[in-house]
Amino acid sequence: MTPFGTRLREAMDTRGPLCVGIDPHASLLASWGLDDNVAGLERFSRTVVEALAGQVAVFKPQAAFFERFGSRGVAVLENTVADVRAAGGLVVMDAKRGDIGSTMAAYAETFLHKDSPLFSDALTVSPYLGYGSLKPAVDLARENGAGLFVLALTSNPEGAEVQRAVREDGLTVGATMLRHLAAENAGAEPLGSFGAVVGATLGDLSSFDLDINGPLLAPGVGAQGASAADLPTVFGEAARNVVPNVSRGVLRHGPYPAGLQDAAARFAAEIREAVPA
Repeated sequence: MTPFGTRLREAMDTRGPLCVGIDPHASLLASWGLDDNVAGLERFSRTVVEALAGQVAVFKPQAAFFERFGSRGVAVLENTVADVRAAGGLVVMDAKRGDIGSTMAAYAETFLHKDSPLFSDALTVSPYLGYGSLKPAVDLARENGAGLFVLALTSNPEGAEVQRAVREDGLTVGATMLRHLAAENAGAEPLGSFGAVVGATLGDLSSFDLDINGPLLAPGVGAQGASAADLPTVFGEAARNVVPNVSRGVLRHGPYPAGLQDAAARFAAEIREAVPA
C-alpha cells in the first residue's frame, strides 16, 4: 500500500487538513436525542461519517467510547472504520496504545495489520515506556503502509511533568520523541508516516524542533480554546504539516447532517485562511 504519509499529504492537499473526531460520549448522544446504548452509538457514528465523508480528509474515532459497550461497541467501531474507508477517508484510530514486547505487537496487529477488521490508516500511541517499546508498531506500520501519531507534547496540563522533564543530555522528553520521529521520517517524500501529537493550545513552541518531516496531529481547536488563527504561532514553519483535530466543535452541531457540514466547512475555511497550502 502507498505509505500513509503520501496518502495523507494528498488528502490534505485536496480536501484540506481538518480531522474530525468521532467521540460518541454520553453527553453528546443525549444532546442528539439518542440513547446511551449501542443503537445510539451506531446512529451517531454513521451520521457523522455519512454527513462529512465527502468533505473531510481524516476521521479520528476515539476507541474508548466504543469499547465501553463491550463487543457490540467494538463491532460498531469496525463498521465505522469500514464506512470511512469505503468513502475514501482516512482513519486515525485514537487508542493511545503503549506497552512492551509481545503485548505491543498484539496492539499493533489489532490496528495496523491489513487483515484486521480494525485496520486503520494510523494509530495514536504512547511512548512513555521508552520510544523503543513502539518498535513492533513502527515495523508493522511500515509493512502495511500505515502510520503512527506518537504522544509528544499533549495539551493536558498533567502531561508537562513527563514531556517537559529534562534528560541528562539536556533535551526534554518531548523533544526526544520529536527527534526519534524525525529519524523515522528521514528521506520520506512528500511526507513521512510517523507523526506527533502536539496540542494546539500550547502557545509558542519555537523552542521545540517540530520539523519532523511528518504530520502533527493537533487537538485543541474549537471547544478546548485554540483557534485556527493560533496554528502559525504554535507550529511556525511546520504549520503546513499540521492536522488540526476538531471534535465537539463540529459534533455539537448534530444530529442534522447540514449542521455538521456547515460547522466542518467553517473550521476548514478558517484553517485554509490561517495556513495557506
